[in-house]
Amino acid sequence: MKYAHVSGRAVTAAAMTTTVLLALSGCGEGGHSAGKVPALLEVAGVTVKKDAKLHETLPDAVKKSGTVRVATDVPYAPFEMFVTEGEKELTGLDYDLGQAIGARLGVKFAFTPQKFDGIVPAIQAGKFDVAMSAMTDNKERQAVVDFVDYSVSGTGIMVVKGNPKKITTLDDLCGKKVAVQAATNQFDLLKTHQKECEKAGGGEIDIQTFPKDSDAQLALRANKVIAQVLTEPAAGWTAKTADGGAAFEVVDDPAASGGYNASPNGIAVSKKLPELTGAIQKALQSLIDDGTATKIFEKYGVASIAVKEATRNAAVD
Repeated sequence: MKYAHVSGRAVTAAAMTTTVLLALSGCGEGGHSAGKVPALLEVAGVTVKKDAKLHETLPDAVKKSGTVRVATDVPYAPFEMFVTEGEKELTGLDYDLGQAIGARLGVKFAFTPQKFDGIVPAIQAGKFDVAMSAMTDNKERQAVVDFVDYSVSGTGIMVVKGNPKKITTLDDLCGKKVAVQAATNQFDLLKTHQKECEKAGGGEIDIQTFPKDSDAQLALRANKVIAQVLTEPAAGWTAKTADGGAAFEVVDDPAASGGYNASPNGIAVSKKLPELTGAIQKALQSLIDDGTATKIFEKYGVASIAVKEATRNAAVD
């Protein structure tokens, strides 16, 4: 996700533009201090219980402190957001998933905002134990951190509610006006697909570029384009929140689960804490198996990017 426009965002952590930012349940404050961990925690309407056996697999230092220090770059909807601008209280997919993993392990996942390009160096310096920040798992980063992969996401297609033009795949965009943010991988994807359109005889995609996703959405609302191409998570979140879910919907292409050119996103863990990597992987898998993870992804409108298996270091580059 967050890697040199892999999904439409530069590593400098410019905020993803979304139509609506809602305050959601299951929130807390960044930068928690150590303290008593509740035996039960409700996240996304699901009660998460501590697994004593998994707790015992944690590094001794984490068990003693009761806290996993988590770096995150805020805001980047729907993964990490402030409940209220100017306040510290956090919400988002990464935040909720972190709380659920922490509850399963019997420790707190204490989130602290950190500029994205400084996250990995901060982990290396020992300031944080892990990062949950929609971070793309790639081989370059694997040299200095380990990943537990929890989602896979790429490019999605968003249309107006009801999908009146019956768009189902990228091929259906050939010969039609399509909105996209300029200078992104989504723009590059459309340019590359022109060859496929030519082969199919459907005419080139009439690519309409905009400086921001929100500008592209205005064009889609006004029927100036038949679709918008953007990151799959942004599409899902926007479709869920814009006009209470009444404005847009995401095209579900069975051949592109998680979006086109999808890549894994992972929880980055310090290489100095291999036991923590293993514990997080097992805790995440348990949340996938019991359906908790699915509920969290559904809460943010991005069920399509959830994985069925918590893999480790599954980079595709």
